[in-house]
Amino acid sequence: MAFFKYPFWLLYRIWFYVLVAIPIIVLFPLLIISISREQWYPFFFRLARIWSKFILIGMGFGYKITREETPDPKMSYMFVANHTSMADIMLMLVAVKNPFVFVGKQELAKIPLFGFFYKRTCILVDRTSAKSRQAVFLRAQRRLKQGLSICIFPEGGVPEGDILLDEFKDGAFRLAVNHQIPVVPITFYDNKKRFSYVFFSGSPGKMRAKIHKFIPTRGLTIADTKPLNENVRTIIWKELTSGLSTKKSHSNQE
Repeated sequence: MAFFKYPFWLLYRIWFYVLVAIPIIVLFPLLIISISREQWYPFFFRLARIWSKFILIGMGFGYKITREETPDPKMSYMFVANHTSMADIMLMLVAVKNPFVFVGKQELAKIPLFGFFYKRTCILVDRTSAKSRQAVFLRAQRRLKQGLSICIFPEGGVPEGDILLDEFKDGAFRLAVNHQIPVVPITFYDNKKRFSYVFFSGSPGKMRAKIHKFIPTRGLTIADTKPLNENVRTIIWKELTSGLSTKKSHSNQE
């Protein structure tokens, strides 16, 4: 039976990259205009959200976003979520309407077509370079002053398949404390199952996200960075494990 699944998975992966490319090609003139000036970034962000919805729907992912609190369009935030899939970027863009800038690994800039816009709109980081990590803080600071928000996957990469949630790096929380902006924890439940980094895997189906209550940083200092980190990770960890428990319960009842 697995033999017949391999061609499906191969075609499914190819179809994903086709869907990534189609809106970029169609919207290319508008995308070029939208990145020509930093102050036009919110326009680019709207186009990026259209691109994301196109991909998720085209892949057969019926997404559902639950919000315990809704971001104020006039405020800046630090959005953080667990990272398990290539589709995390798309689901984040769909879940959050406030224009934000991704802080992401520079390797993605090598992807044809997508990488062209990625490196011109995101804050790229080489996690092996202390100088690069310092530059991230300076670029993020400029973006926050422009009224934008920041999005970071604090695990610092995609964890091994047997790890539900890896340890969080401090960078996102240090930035939030420095700029006294709320941290917004977000849980992605199904992305690993839907479209993980394992090549022969994935399938259409539901893709859920939950935006948790915001955690204020007003009055916090750098000394509070680690407790803030642990608090946010605990929120996402409990949500993921409770989701697994619910699935097991339903499975036992069946």
